[in-house]
Amino acid sequence: MKTGRYIGVMSGTSLDGIDVVLVAIDEHTVAQQCSYCHPIPADAKQQILAICQGQPTTLSTLGQLDTRLGRLLGEAVLALMAQAGVQPRDITAIGCHGQTVWHEPEAGYPCTMQIGDNNQVAALTGITTVGDFRRRDMALGGQGAPLVPGFHHALLSHPDERRMVLNIGGIANLSLLLPGLPIRGYDTGPGNMLMDAWIWRNKGKPYDKDAAWGLSGRLHQGLLSAMLSDGYFALPAPKSTGREHFNLSWLNHLLTRYPSTAPEDVQATLGELTAMTVADQVLLAGGCEHLLVCGGGARNPLVMARLSALLPGIEVSPTDKFGVSGDDMEAMAFAWLAFRTLSGLPGNLPSVTGARAETVLGAIYPV
Repeated sequence: MKTGRYIGVMSGTSLDGIDVVLVAIDEHTVAQQCSYCHPIPADAKQQILAICQGQPTTLSTLGQLDTRLGRLLGEAVLALMAQAGVQPRDITAIGCHGQTVWHEPEAGYPCTMQIGDNNQVAALTGITTVGDFRRRDMALGGQGAPLVPGFHHALLSHPDERRMVLNIGGIANLSLLLPGLPIRGYDTGPGNMLMDAWIWRNKGKPYDKDAAWGLSGRLHQGLLSAMLSDGYFALPAPKSTGREHFNLSWLNHLLTRYPSTAPEDVQATLGELTAMTVADQVLLAGGCEHLLVCGGGARNPLVMARLSALLPGIEVSPTDKFGVSGDDMEAMAFAWLAFRTLSGLPGNLPSVTGARAETVLGAIYPV
């Protein structure tokens, strides 16, 4: 086992910053020691969003953004190390997910693309870096996502309790940790992504703090029904999605049917979409005793209140209540996946992704 101290780096679909976390990992435990969130410059964020939504680009633009983001990821790691007072020799490896700009597992030639050159990360930090976690699973017929359910199971499963872990990032994904059954997990649909995009367009704010704007609006039942008619929600698992499907163009197309809808009502309805599509999947899977929520959506009182209302008898609470920081969960997961890669252990779960077999994930960038 390649035990030691690892740094996990995650830039999610919501593009609200680069999450970096320092953890100590051995065969049985993952102990968080320090965390940090590094800002993404506004112009870089806009370039990433343009690519994610299929806007025309050039190979030069993509290549330069890959290099720029790699340096930014490396700078985020260095900032965390300065905060924690550690040196490169103290760190076994970095697990760096990069930034997903395209994910198309159902294409004729299934593909996924994460940018943020890990050669830049390794060169800048002087630390062995592990990245490119998704494509080996896809080479074995899997979705390449989600990859966090195995980590959720390692940290939060219980031998007697039916638990589910819900990560509400840009996309929402659900991990089913049900005693006696295989671990399962999949993307339920939009998490914060559409709400963030809508308030940015209308208010110039990166997110709806405390859901103040969403709570000021009213649910638009017609718009909600139109959203729920999207074919993704009826697909069976394994399944995964992203910004290439659920984006402002998708929302604008639906809004042409309801042009007079007040902006705050759209925001309220987007919150209901996130909560309802999650709750439907929780109930479809037979329910649970605890729904443990992590990611930025755990701080959205509108979504959390609606989840509680839609799931009577189920305790809906942040993972922090169970000793795991909801803000740092995904970055911790990629530190753990780097540990598994260097230890020669599989990182995927075929019961989650649909791959033909378990496999070691990731590419190693040594120093």
